[in-house]
Amino acid sequence: MKQKTRTVRPNALEVRLGNVLEWSIQSWVSTTGRKVRIAEAPWLEGPIGNNYIGAEFYEGYAREVGLDAVTDDDDAGLLPDFCALAGERFDPSLVHSEIRDFYERTARYDLFAQIGWSGPFKHPPRTLIYLVGHNVGQFDIPLSTPAVAMKNELICLEDPLTNETPYAGWLRRSVSTGEAMLAGLYTTCGLPRARGRFFKGVYPLPGGSATTIFRPENGPDGSFALISDGRRFGEAGYYRIHRTDDGALRVKCVPMEETIHVFVDSEGVLQARHAFAILRARFLDLHYEISRRGS
Repeated sequence: MKQKTRTVRPNALEVRLGNVLEWSIQSWVSTTGRKVRIAEAPWLEGPIGNNYIGAEFYEGYAREVGLDAVTDDDDAGLLPDFCALAGERFDPSLVHSEIRDFYERTARYDLFAQIGWSGPFKHPPRTLIYLVGHNVGQFDIPLSTPAVAMKNELICLEDPLTNETPYAGWLRRSVSTGEAMLAGLYTTCGLPRARGRFFKGVYPLPGGSATTIFRPENGPDGSFALISDGRRFGEAGYYRIHRTDDGALRVKCVPMEETIHVFVDSEGVLQARHAFAILRARFLDLHYEISRRGS
């Protein structure tokens, strides 16, 4: 049985602590991060957030950069064409058709997530989510329940002149509360240290973003994996980004690993497991059941 989410929110003191914590992270990135220009590292280009992200971010960003935010396309997907990820080490044609359909027509699907925390590094990210996530309207994963039903919304950001889609916005809300849990923008990119195309997720944050770049891999029985485990600048990994006043970026390559394994089980049900680890010590697992909307 699917459980209802009981929302527990920080009090006024915790909100202030969250603001200080987010400011400290921004300061750490802006003072110790590697300074780069977009022209030098175009694979790091992406939307930058304001003080609050939430569901309203997409339309505001679209207006700012002259794009159209299309919200009524029932066939919208994270990737207009799954074959955009094709490369020497990845063959999209070997991936199960249901998985390809999910990425190309994501708006047709609903998600139910089971949440599992474990390991010695689970407390810092839980603290960040509790104190900062709700404050900024990003990474606001419920901490008081082991499972949550998600409302899945696709917002395609289209160029009105070329009809191209630089980013597919993917907003996930809690069904029980209606509040935004995760607001991401997705595209593909190349990398200086590897051949092929990579899946890129940009999660706007105040003054910057958390950007994760994933390496696509074929798995057994038509399964599909996205791997982010790079330790060096220019590899598929996790980057915390802060934009400076002169338009340059300050970038920290954080040693966090993410693995997303998408597969169709023996009963024909589409599922995904999303694992997070620091220095190979796992601290969070999200297990998704993915179903076609209305089925």
